[in-house]
Amino acid sequence: MTIADPVLLLAPRINETGLQLRNAAGRRGLRACTARSWRTPPELLGSAVHVYSGPLFGDAVGRELGLGLLEPAADWLTRLPHDLTGRRVVSTTLAEARRLRHPAFVKPPADKLFAARVYPDGDALPGPGVLDGDTPALVSEVVRFVAEYRLFVLDGAVRTGSRYAVDGGLSVAPLETTGAPDRDAVEVLAFTADVLAASASDAPLPSATVVDVGRTEDGRWAVVEANAAWASGGYAADPDAVLDVVLRSGGPVTLLPAADRPFLRELPEVVR
Repeated sequence: MTIADPVLLLAPRINETGLQLRNAAGRRGLRACTARSWRTPPELLGSAVHVYSGPLFGDAVGRELGLGLLEPAADWLTRLPHDLTGRRVVSTTLAEARRLRHPAFVKPPADKLFAARVYPDGDALPGPGVLDGDTPALVSEVVRFVAEYRLFVLDGAVRTGSRYAVDGGLSVAPLETTGAPDRDAVEVLAFTADVLAASASDAPLPSATVVDVGRTEDGRWAVVEANAAWASGGYAADPDAVLDVVLRSGGPVTLLPAADRPFLRELPEVVR
């Protein structure tokens, strides 16, 4: 391998999506390797590295490898109109969320610092001895989704997708983006197109990302959340299309267009 050869780096604990991406990379002649530890593989220094991993591994190797890890803005959901979210969503802190005196869905906007779920009130959230009060949190009205879908988006268009949940439980099925998709798939794609159109003007997204949408119990469609593609499971989505999105979302920072710079994850200094 020459110093300029691109490579897909997978975290030490490779998951099913990682295995699929490794095979997809091989089909197109892209080298893929699995890290042996949480340290930056020295043989990859100076190479054009793309990563598929969880946030912790991305943080551990990202700065040394010159990665530009794209992620949606923490307050992206709050910028969308109510007819797309189907609920009120506010960006706040854990300290403020602990004052809630009614049920609410509370989640960390990016990293999984605490469980994303419906809390009966603020007292049920992690206390000050567990997480600082200035920890970011998204608080939303409780909405029940009866089916949830994941869409991999590149340059404002859906490349592939998958159903991943029904009635809150894991239920994986492919979402065809070509050919003759079923009725739900048609509605998913149409609604996601509306979301992406709104995002283009009011709530920008990185050029490569993941958007989750769902059908609520009253039959309406609503946005669930957006996530970093380089750290998202592909479920039953087409691995080759997922790889296209992952390569852009977690590759060399020098290759990113200027419009993606605001979405760069802040990478910590790694002390060895």
